Amino acid sequence: MLTKMVAPELFRPPVEFPDVPYDHLLRKTAEQYPERTAIIYHDLYFTYREVVSMVNSVANGMHELGLRKGERICLFTTNRPEYTVTFIAAATLGLVASPMNPAYKEREVAYQLENSEASAILVQRELVPILQLALNNTKLPHLKHIFVTGSQAPESLPEAIALSQLIRNYAPTYQKHADITGDDLLALPYSSGTTGLPKGTMLTHRNMTTNNLQFTTALQTTPNDVALIFLPFYHIYGVMLMGGFLACGATQVLMERFDLVQSLELCERHNVTYYFAVPPIVLALANAPIDLGKMKSVKYIFSGAAPLPMDPTRRLKEKTGINVVQGYGLTETSPLTHSQPKDPALVRTESVGLPVHNTEIRIMDIETGERELPLGETGEIVIRGPQVMKGYWKAPEETARVLRDGWLYTGDIGYLDAEGYTYIVDRKKEMIKYKGFGVAPAELESLLMEHPAVMDSAVIGIPDDEAGELIKGFVVLRPGQSATPDEIMAFANGKLAGYKRFHFIEQIDALPKTASGKILRRELKEREKALKLTQE
Repeated sequence: MLTKMVAPELFRPPVEFPDVPYDHLLRKTAEQYPERTAIIYHDLYFTYREVVSMVNSVANGMHELGLRKGERICLFTTNRPEYTVTFIAAATLGLVASPMNPAYKEREVAYQLENSEASAILVQRELVPILQLALNNTKLPHLKHIFVTGSQAPESLPEAIALSQLIRNYAPTYQKHADITGDDLLALPYSSGTTGLPKGTMLTHRNMTTNNLQFTTALQTTPNDVALIFLPFYHIYGVMLMGGFLACGATQVLMERFDLVQSLELCERHNVTYYFAVPPIVLALANAPIDLGKMKSVKYIFSGAAPLPMDPTRRLKEKTGINVVQGYGLTETSPLTHSQPKDPALVRTESVGLPVHNTEIRIMDIETGERELPLGETGEIVIRGPQVMKGYWKAPEETARVLRDGWLYTGDIGYLDAEGYTYIVDRKKEMIKYKGFGVAPAELESLLMEHPAVMDSAVIGIPDDEAGELIKGFVVLRPGQSATPDEIMAFANGKLAGYKRFHFIEQIDALPKTASGKILRRELKEREKALKLTQE
């Protein structure tokens, strides 16, 4: 048992991780376990030999079409094998993969294609109409190649190429098309910041290769493990699971989206050992009015992306006997920085765990960020390690604000205990957390202002037991204009992905602001608390 005052570095000592391109992790595993099942998708079973062969074919085909190192490719699909194959094929060529939420609407698709200057996109066949709207209404001079899932290009998009054609027509053998170093960019996931539209996070081959290995080393996953993955691949959490389980020779069972009953059936059918979730799913399992006996093979339920409520966590463990643990990370850290020890006796349920290998943490004073605080004191969590991003895409000032002398200032608030465990007590300033997804108030405020009747707007999160937070907008109408809250909400929600949509809109006379014009969202939150108390 880990005792008080034992330094955490003695528990997770520094280790040497290979500095190799990202695709080499899959290639090494395929050499060791060529006939082991890598991916299960519905009734399709793909071995490691098959996956690496498809990766080679797609990489060779894309190179033949003219795609070269450093160019960006967006991935606009749900969880499916084509996503995995294309992501790793892009890594093989030195392309930069930019995951895209399949719930995006036209404006969001167009923004990411334009901002990333993507040369190519992989689009799921069912999402082609959304892409077509973006292509019709936005100039995208950089976009040259459109790849589509399925056996052939749709008639409505004749310039597209079916990904299966690349797999059929190009050699399944590995060809080195580019010299790739650990410092080269691998991925450009977009995460909403607090200052406006989503921004690209520049992750290198070293960042993500190391983080996959930090993940497998900390969790001690083995080739005998089976992971159920319904967490989306467009989210950095899903990307880590995709790569991490390929790196250790395990099997991953893919679901396009979460369905509780189906997830239980898949657990039983495939003897799942790791069940990855976010807090609303932990709550759903704890409250499920059905027997969870089909999870009997599951060793760990691992939650991330948002703080884990303790009551449903305890109830779920009592109900199933399964260890329910939480970890911590950010898009900017590829994402994993903390996880619980594998030994149940060392788990601290209310904590996010210990730093993973080769990761340092400091707690700095909130006001200046310059003074390190002692154990037990609450301050800003600051991280340093090989998984920390290179910076934000086209945003040097924002990069300089959060990266200081190699340390990432997370904006999250927490403290360390005497054993070295980290506890999160607050979230990033301003950000709304809805079902584990970060939503930037400024982006939604900007959209509300597009309504012709809206003069001013503010957006906050309202605490909710199931979702974490619900999204509420406040609007000030223009003089002489009229619009109901429902009309404004319908206008905005029609332009947003599901997780960003408003749950409430309220019209008010004026917004609380500082002398410099900054919205005082905290005052709006206090107003909501007071209103709730009066209603109770």
